[in-house]
Amino acid sequence: MNFFSKVDIPASDLRIDYKSNLVFIGSCFADNISTQFASRKFKVQANPFGTVYNPVSLASQIKAIANEKIFDEQDVFKDERSDGLWHCWNAHSSLSGRTREECIAKLNTATTHARVYLQEADVVFITLGTAFVYYLNESGKVVSNCHRQDPKLFTRRMISVEEATKAIHETVVHIRQLNQNAHIIFTVSPLRHLNDGAHNNTLSKATLQLAIDKVLHSLREEPEATKQSIIEYFPSYEIVMDELRDYRFYNSDMVHLSETAEEYIFEQMVETYCNASTHENMAKVERFLKMANHRIQDANSPATKEFQEKMKAQAIELEKQIPGLNLK
Repeated sequence: MNFFSKVDIPASDLRIDYKSNLVFIGSCFADNISTQFASRKFKVQANPFGTVYNPVSLASQIKAIANEKIFDEQDVFKDERSDGLWHCWNAHSSLSGRTREECIAKLNTATTHARVYLQEADVVFITLGTAFVYYLNESGKVVSNCHRQDPKLFTRRMISVEEATKAIHETVVHIRQLNQNAHIIFTVSPLRHLNDGAHNNTLSKATLQLAIDKVLHSLREEPEATKQSIIEYFPSYEIVMDELRDYRFYNSDMVHLSETAEEYIFEQMVETYCNASTHENMAKVERFLKMANHRIQDANSPATKEFQEKMKAQAIELEKQIPGLNLK
């Protein structure tokens, strides 16, 4: 007997191992899944400009990275309402600064680092969370982060499938501009945006799914000679809606996923994108980390020093066995 609907995940030619450079961009779900990989010592970089939820804002960020944008005074503003920090509408508050110069320097450093990450990436995971987008009333420019400013400054609306498709396609073009060989995996975050209401959340997720599907179909129609890399869809949203259709897989806010749900989705990704050898290597790393993270009672005892030397020797040996592994 089957007691739940199993989501069919198409087989992929993409293979991830410890030599792979992985980049995760998008909603907080991208941060959560990237943490699953990073905790097992895969090479991971996530959200250089902070979390970004909608495809228009994400396309704007990737465009800035690809075109080597230099941020200046026009790109930042001072928060006169509260703490006086300087912010950028296109970046998370982690890139804000106490002075204009500090904020600009953080933005340009993040852009430079992000360009390097994407140029070296083997796989780019893009997680889209919503089709609702904020725009500045004064200029009409897209806003990635409102920085808790007066809501009257913005217009918020759900973009159309056509607008989402255009933004997603631009994202692919700009990633390819940086790195023609990077494999791109799109997914839709299963986290629900219930502040918009259940119906609008459904429409928003459907808009993202339809737009991604349109882009994938258009790219599949490219002549074989011009195809540059694997571009696929991974069904994170569908796994939660069909396989984990139970509130026990959510946190107490009934919006964010539980650790169990995140680990389950991670396992499905590993099944899809990693071969048997990488599975075995992951198991070795997990066993090592479990021992290495053993709670130490007395840091200065001879037994502790002996244990630390033993772990150091095992780390060196494990790095020799698994190409690309870095346990530092």
